[in-house]
Amino acid sequence: MLRAAIIGLGDVSPVHKYAIDVSDNGELVAVCDVNEALKTKYPDVPFYTDVEAMLEKEDLDVVHICLPHYLHYPVTKLCVEKGVHVFQEKPLALDYEEGLKTLALAEESSKKIGVCFQNRYNETFLELKRLLADENVGAVTGVKGLVAWHRPETYYTIKPWRGQMEFAGGGSIINQAIHTLDLMQVLGGEIDRCKASLSNITDYDIEVEDTAVANFTFKNGARGFYMSTNAYVENSSVELQVITEKAKFTIKDNCLYRTNSSGEKELHLQDTPIEGTKFYYGPSHSALIQRFYNAIEADSDDYVTVRDALPAMLMIDAMKLSSKEKRTIEMEEIING
Repeated sequence: MLRAAIIGLGDVSPVHKYAIDVSDNGELVAVCDVNEALKTKYPDVPFYTDVEAMLEKEDLDVVHICLPHYLHYPVTKLCVEKGVHVFQEKPLALDYEEGLKTLALAEESSKKIGVCFQNRYNETFLELKRLLADENVGAVTGVKGLVAWHRPETYYTIKPWRGQMEFAGGGSIINQAIHTLDLMQVLGGEIDRCKASLSNITDYDIEVEDTAVANFTFKNGARGFYMSTNAYVENSSVELQVITEKAKFTIKDNCLYRTNSSGEKELHLQDTPIEGTKFYYGPSHSALIQRFYNAIEADSDDYVTVRDALPAMLMIDAMKLSSKEKRTIEMEEIING
């Protein structure tokens, strides 16, 4: 069994604990958080307030990093250098440059760094990829991603780092809708350029955007449209749509639809709800974490790697720069520094 620990006992930690508990080959043996009041959250598991102390005392195989964004790289570096595999909550890093530093860590070490893009393993998304690859639907011409969620002002006041650019790296684009950006580039391929506008349409006292809209052009000529906001009244279903030369597919409400020749949507597949997760997060944390654990034991690359996660960071940096300078950004500008 792999001996696992969770670092950071915030909102998403129960999702990781559940996935560890139901895994075939993982066991939660320690948790860590600077807030001593959280010691009773998992009373049957040894609790630490210092990461280094936990790494020294516990014989760990893998840690789950569920920390604020600005801590992802330094804590990942510490754990990898201590000889422990890392499963990292999104985002990969604060920005693309820091993401490259994490890539260097992964490539220079025998320890694996996995990234939590669980929606890649939703049943509906896997089936959509199969349909695009296996059926005679033609090339992808357009990809649309829409995320309309709700975050009250207390979301930022309770944990102020979320609203500060230095510590969060962005708002809705990096904290909520990064999953949708990731899926868009998986479907559309390498991106050539981006034009975006980031704004705040709430009256919250935050530095990061609560709303974003972007137009992406893929290198294969396909077009991408993206919109995210935290200003809605609820966490509405994410919508992901792909148009090809001969078909149209839409994922919404955890269902995959295919539009027929009459323009009517036909249900093709529905995701299976899974206990232990917020369904609007995407139901596939357990599948992804199990895959990562299996990759550790088999020494394979069959998981979401740092290199896999880098394109989303590139998209985010391009969106921020495009909005700031009010112009189209070529991705090579970000890649070349």
